[in-house]
This record gives sequence, structure tokens and C-alpha cells, in this order.
Amino acid sequence: MSNIYLGFHFTIEPKDSSNSEQAKQLGSEILIAELGELPFESFTENEFGIVAFIQKELYTENSLNDLFVLNSPEFTISYKMEEIDPVNWNEEWEKNFEPIDVDGNCHVRAPFHPKTNAKFDIIIEPKMSFGTGHHETTHMMIQHLLEMDVAGMKTLDMGCGTAILAILAEMKGAQPIDAIDIDNWCYLNSIENAERNNCEHITVYEGDAALLEDKKYDLIIANINRNILLNDMQTYVDCLNPKGTLLLSGFYEEDIPYINESCLEKGMTYVKKFERNNWVSLKYVN
Repeated sequence: MSNIYLGFHFTIEPKDSSNSEQAKQLGSEILIAELGELPFESFTENEFGIVAFIQKELYTENSLNDLFVLNSPEFTISYKMEEIDPVNWNEEWEKNFEPIDVDGNCHVRAPFHPKTNAKFDIIIEPKMSFGTGHHETTHMMIQHLLEMDVAGMKTLDMGCGTAILAILAEMKGAQPIDAIDIDNWCYLNSIENAERNNCEHITVYEGDAALLEDKKYDLIIANINRNILLNDMQTYVDCLNPKGTLLLSGFYEEDIPYINESCLEKGMTYVKKFERNNWVSLKYVN
């Protein structure tokens, strides 16, 4: 019998209205990160904030008491809760998940979609984690990888989500590949997706940049968010081999000066940018 879920509809209202969309996105990311430490299993974003799901039996009336972001001076966050009728998540995804085509060369699809003639055919079991390719940032990172010759490159996919970028990197010849995500759901889903695509050179880890001590890579892919990127940038640069490449996304056009300043002061050289609906992705080399 299917588990009964509770759905929490969080409305996020930034107190500084001068940059409300970016502030709302930051609030959503912080809230998701904090809820991810609790037994919440999945999240969807909407124009008001996020919807978070948790099994009813795992929720108590004190579950949300220790969430810092609910008392943050930067946001006013309210929520309402509803009980969700048991659903077949696979059936729901099958009805709503559309395949993605990136520049005619990379096709990202669920197992129930027919195979195409795309050079890189990636099968992702969407479930309830991030990185199905629909988001602008994932799309642009795929574009970067499609342009690059990554054969033989030791690669890191940081904040891997569903490991779609790690999978594409292996399909293009990169190896070995580390895929890291702090979210347990993403960690488990990445392992499954790597196996589903017959990847033999991807190792998935659950954690954050603290796992990177003494690691070295030729290519680092980091699709996270501005604050985490800025916080961990020195670690990424320290992990790059000479002539290494750093691909960054998860932030907006207006965030570029902050990201660029951080990269340049650490000795990186800017190469190019992709932009999609005000989201951007940048490429640097050392």
C-alpha cells in the first residue's frame, strides 16, 4: 500500500523588495537545504516558494521548530499543510515528464520515452530529485560539455542532483568521475541513474566540499548556487590540475560580477558564457 504524504506549501516573501526574485530563490534554496536535513523526500518550486513532501508517519508537530530560515530577518515564510492522497509517483512523472533535446546532440529522457538518434542518449529516472535537464542551468551545463573534448579528464560533478552531467561526461570519455551531492535522495538517485546508463567510471558520494581535501581534477562541474559557489570557490580552484577547466552555474546574470571577481582573484581565466532566461553558466580555465 502506498505511503500517505503530507504536502507543505511554503510561501516566501523577501523583506527587501528591491531584488525580490533573487531573494526568493535564495530563500527557497536555504529552506530546501534545511528541510533536506529532515525526513522530507522531495521538493517542487513554484511562483510563491516551494512545496515539500514528507511521509505522514515521519512528521511530528515539532518537526519545523528548529528551522533557522523560518525566523530569518530576510524573509517572511508562511506555510499550509495538506494530506496527499496516495499516488503512483512513476505514473505522475510519466504524465508530466517530457524528454529534453539539447542542440540536437543530447537527448535526456525517462525510461518510458522512446529512444532517438541523438548522439548522447541519457536515461534519467526522474523520481523527485533535481537535475532532469529541464532547468536552465542544467541545460547550459550540457551545452558546455557538448562543446568540450573531455576524453580522459578526471572529473568532478559537484552538487550532482541526478548525475546527468556526470553521465554525459562519461559518455564523452571522461574518467574517473566523482559525483557529490549533500542530499541523500540525490545521492541514491545518482547511483541508480549511473547504473541505468551503464556507467563504469562514476563514483557517487554523499556530502559537500569537505570531501575534496587532497583531490585533483582536470574538470570541475559545479551547478549549485551563488553563495555556495563563492564559499567553496577556493576549494574548487585548489582541486584543479594545471590547465584545468571549471564550469559554473546555478546563478543569475546579476551575480556574474561576484562570481567573476572570485574566480579572477584566484588565478582563473574567463572563457565564455551561456545565458538562458536570465540564468547563466560560465566557463573558466587556469
